[in-house]
Amino acid sequence: MRKFKILLTNDDGIYSAGLKAGYEVLSEIGDVYVVAPILQRSAVGRSISITKPIRISEVYVNDMKVFAIDGTPTDAVIIGIHEIIGDIPDLTVSGINMGENLSTEAVTTSGTVCAALEASTHGSKAIAISMQMPNVNKFDLTCDFDFSYAKRILKFIAEKVIHKGLPKGVDLLNINIPLKPNGKIEVTRLARRMYRIRVEKRFDPRGKEYYWIYGVEVEDDEEKTDIYALRRGYVSITPLSLDLTARIDFNEMRRWLND
Repeated sequence: MRKFKILLTNDDGIYSAGLKAGYEVLSEIGDVYVVAPILQRSAVGRSISITKPIRISEVYVNDMKVFAIDGTPTDAVIIGIHEIIGDIPDLTVSGINMGENLSTEAVTTSGTVCAALEASTHGSKAIAISMQMPNVNKFDLTCDFDFSYAKRILKFIAEKVIHKGLPKGVDLLNINIPLKPNGKIEVTRLARRMYRIRVEKRFDPRGKEYYWIYGVEVEDDEEKTDIYALRRGYVSITPLSLDLTARIDFNEMRRWLND
């Protein structure tokens, strides 16, 4: 029986506890090829390194064979498909990301989600999976966190996607695991936004100004959205499409242009 080829990446880098957790569970399903950035590359979106070369190092991290690249998560997917595997994997998983990826903001800024988007562009079935965490733990990549529930959900969904494929019109799944799960799964749509962006100006010891960009989490949440579900303990699964075309009557658009 042919073993399934699974490409695993993560925008948290090769030392992420979430990457290791994903590897452990996916290894029960097929042959896992781990290709990931050497260092933390969160919030780089779908950026590709087209102005510099990409180098690959084959290393072992916690007994896990990893192809570490000095690029972005999207670079990792491209290198993984075309150079490491040399074929379209049966499944690409981006995660388990340490910190949730919710709302329309995540689709364009998250390295985790955008790596899965890249994989689906190449024809691979793809999953992005993230786990809600307190802010203090989101960039503590080696923290001793319990991934057992996230691993169960990943295995359940990964096996379903490999054996049944994705539903018609769906290119990838964006999965978010709550910090305090109620044991139920909800199919959701993307919330409009999760953060209200703020910029804080500070001064270094020499008196030179610098800036921190951060976000204040929105309090309102609409029913049936990913934010609404996660805040109430549901696993949120949002089906995504590569086609971002607005679903409108094009004749209305033409009239708008000609008025």
